[in-house]
Amino acid sequence: MTIIEDAKKGLITEEMKVVAKSEGVTEDFIRRGIAGGHIVIPMTPYRKVKLCGIGSGLRTKVNASIGTSSDIVNVEEELEKARQAELAGADTLMELSTGGDFLDIRRRVCEQSNLSVGSVPLYQAFIEAARNKGGVVFMDEDDLFKITEQQAKLGTNFMAIHTGINYETVKRLKNQGRHGGLVSRGGAFMTAWMLHNEMENPLYRRFDYLVEILKEHEVTLSFGNGMRAGACHDATDRAAIQELLINAELADQATAAGVQCIMEGPGHIPLDEIKTNVQLEKRVTNNKPFYMLGPLVTDIAPGYDDRVAAIGASVSSAAGADFICYVTPAEHLALPTPEEVYEGVISSRIAAHVGDMVKLPKTREADLEMGHARRDLDWERQYSVSINPEKARCIRNSRMPADSDACTMCGDFCAIKIVQKNFNF
Repeated sequence: MTIIEDAKKGLITEEMKVVAKSEGVTEDFIRRGIAGGHIVIPMTPYRKVKLCGIGSGLRTKVNASIGTSSDIVNVEEELEKARQAELAGADTLMELSTGGDFLDIRRRVCEQSNLSVGSVPLYQAFIEAARNKGGVVFMDEDDLFKITEQQAKLGTNFMAIHTGINYETVKRLKNQGRHGGLVSRGGAFMTAWMLHNEMENPLYRRFDYLVEILKEHEVTLSFGNGMRAGACHDATDRAAIQELLINAELADQATAAGVQCIMEGPGHIPLDEIKTNVQLEKRVTNNKPFYMLGPLVTDIAPGYDDRVAAIGASVSSAAGADFICYVTPAEHLALPTPEEVYEGVISSRIAAHVGDMVKLPKTREADLEMGHARRDLDWERQYSVSINPEKARCIRNSRMPADSDACTMCGDFCAIKIVQKNFNF
């Protein structure tokens, strides 16, 4: 039985117990959430992973994406990115290589990392078609399903799969047009294949077969957002909504069959549309876990897009999003370095916590502890509570004041020290 089938039978598994303890909720809360499709625990029978609960009533989780490109194939650097993501506190990884030996790269990442690892199987299927047959449009649909199973057997325990791109979705895209075009690789690959071959998306047409594969290998299905906006002016358009509606219907089928499901969306989106998108996704999918890509709330800050996405992610989390895909400073410019991966994870973790302070008030306890530590000028305690203790300590130590109780911002005129002489809190 899958974990959904266990949950529906009233069984509390070891995975549910572990997540309940880490989240500070009851085991039955987790069981009921999984049975209803509101919570997922990505897992795999092929390797031991650090269990992570994603969904309603739980802390917002952060994913870090890594992977080679057609220009830069440096497997050791990608492994270092995976290490840096884990050091920075990422909850999951997605291995999204588009260059090199796909299965070997993912195998090495899965062997090294304790985190859940996700993938996008159609990348491999379409790129191998381009390499071996001269174009992505010559992809054999049977290869797509074979590759999905191959990746599952490596220990890949969640997959972004682009089921919602079908004739209706493409028609909406054609009829409305776009300012920023189609920016999802998966969306571009599948749309090109469909138009060239005049055939329906096999992931949609043969969805029952896809579900069989994922269920056999206990893979969590993350419904890919192939029609996401790549420019703020395209946010919440007809193609994106059409894809969401199709994926929502398919997610109900998958959940009923015993496959855990996550919904993805929406990319670039103005700040004032975020809450509406979260509410819409939650409503039409019967409260499935929502995986926000970014979201980027302005298009004019290349080099700082980790900060742009953090703004959007904090609002998303507060509105009810469950899972955030990080963005690095290199977004839109280059393949990120390990250092940029680390910074991207930290930015997204801050954003997730800011949102959790709204939707999960118990997370404010850390901020309360920091307030007390600052009041007491307890520097070691401040470091221990901070999201990046090493950086906080390094900055202070590089500019130590004459008075070790204070800092060089205020020095002799530290407001806290002045008041402490006359007033006890």
